[in-house]
Amino acid sequence: MRDRRLRAAVLAAAAAATLAACTVAAESGAGDVAGQGYVSGDGSVQSWDAGDRRGPVEIAGTDFEGERVAVADWAGDVVVLNTWYAGCPPCRAEAPDLAGLAGRYEPDGVRFLGINTEDDAATALAFERTFDTPYPSLEDASGRVVADLSGVVPLQAVPTTVVLDRQGMVAARVIGQVEASTLESLVDEALAEES
Repeated sequence: MRDRRLRAAVLAAAAAATLAACTVAAESGAGDVAGQGYVSGDGSVQSWDAGDRRGPVEIAGTDFEGERVAVADWAGDVVVLNTWYAGCPPCRAEAPDLAGLAGRYEPDGVRFLGINTEDDAATALAFERTFDTPYPSLEDASGRVVADLSGVVPLQAVPTTVVLDRQGMVAARVIGQVEASTLESLVDEALAEES
């Protein structure tokens, strides 16, 4: 009897930890997936032809170091936006690839920007130090930045990665953890387009 209760307690704790690791839909600004109570992503990719793109994306805010950041300041550059939070397992899994690609593509005029609706500054900055993140992340506890972005392109999950072309229009979106090779291809396509 005691073993059964212990197993039940362990299973309940594991289930609670799993749910805690996923973003609650109401907090993320993304939609609930099939009534699960949390959002999930499958890595699906959607890209748009130049004539079908929405935007331009005009988001701005303050990063976790207190600096003002605005996508409009990067006009003419390809921009990669990534929603994340520190306790999100797929966010942690993709973080090294995002950091590496950000450094690799910076000389080509590609900017990366994180958007975090969940963490306080200490938690977010610790995550950035852990993964040696070379780009800023907007602090978005109010969900305003995510809401503004969702008005242009549905996010549906955390993480979601969005690639903006040189005009600030949404060229592509990956729902869930992004693979490095996929993001490379999307960025390369955006860089190859005429400005």
